[in-house]
Amino acid sequence: MNQYTELEAAKRCVWDALQALAGPDAAAAAAQVLTPGSEWVVSHPVNALAGPGEVVAQFITPLHRALPDLEWRPDLFFAGHWDGRVDGGAGVWVTTTGHWLGTFTQPLWGIPASAEPAWLRYGGFFRVVDGRIAEGRLLLDLVDLARQAGCPVLPASTGQALLVPGPRTRDGVLLSLQDPDLSAASLALVEAMIGGLGRYDRNDLKSMGMGAFWRPDMMWYGPGGIGSSRGIGGFERHHQKPFLTAFPDRKGGNHRARFAEGHYVASTGWPSVRATHAGPYLGEPASGGPITMRVMDWWRAQDGLLAENWVLIDLPHLFLQFGVDLLARAADPSRAVKR
Repeated sequence: MNQYTELEAAKRCVWDALQALAGPDAAAAAAQVLTPGSEWVVSHPVNALAGPGEVVAQFITPLHRALPDLEWRPDLFFAGHWDGRVDGGAGVWVTTTGHWLGTFTQPLWGIPASAEPAWLRYGGFFRVVDGRIAEGRLLLDLVDLARQAGCPVLPASTGQALLVPGPRTRDGVLLSLQDPDLSAASLALVEAMIGGLGRYDRNDLKSMGMGAFWRPDMMWYGPGGIGSSRGIGGFERHHQKPFLTAFPDRKGGNHRARFAEGHYVASTGWPSVRATHAGPYLGEPASGGPITMRVMDWWRAQDGLLAENWVLIDLPHLFLQFGVDLLARAADPSRAVKR
């Protein structure tokens, strides 16, 4: 099987799997679409899962119980090869981000039900081996779900709190294969931009040279608690400045997968960032301790510049390292953050 046929087969596998896992026979489907030793890591409080039984019991079943009319609504879906040069995971990966939509009828991981429609934003990376999912990495925007349920766990975001959309071009679900030269160019652009991030001098945001990589009308779609912004100025104001004030020594690494297909690029790491919590962040004072972050990014390139960036961070996991349990706040109305 050549690499392009392999990508097509992996896409079919993951597409069919995620459709089935959102359906009424999810438990039976998991036994078919996951390898017996499939290893998943889901955002806190689910964390590490081993094998289809744990995936069903600790992730799929609670999700269906909370959102019984569950729908899978992907905005991005594409695939690529990763050589595993940083943190292992070599092979064929499929990534997707979008929402699980359903009526929120039962509590989910401490977040009380609203009895209203809820859009649970998700991001996933799946490594496919011999036609089955051998590894899954999933981040869920539980901070935004708590906001939708009326029990905010963080102060109001300075960026816009909105239903994060798919790409402006409405072409993010790539079921067919894309031009490999275009894919290589998109990946090179993202890696050059990441190289710019590494040039931060801890004084001036412009030292990173982000204007060379982004369109003036770029959109940055952050997780709940941070929000979305437009243009380099909005990106700096709502994300980069607060983030670098809190974590001035941040270092990237431990990439589990990074690849491109067509105009789209994806990257994840566990942890993707290591830093010292040296300043206030999202309402919490500096703890002074070391932290790690689970992060997922997806980018869309257009005419040699980056036009859109979707970002998820496992904020409940991060805040545990500050000594703060965000999901305990959600479960206890008396601890909800006043806005």
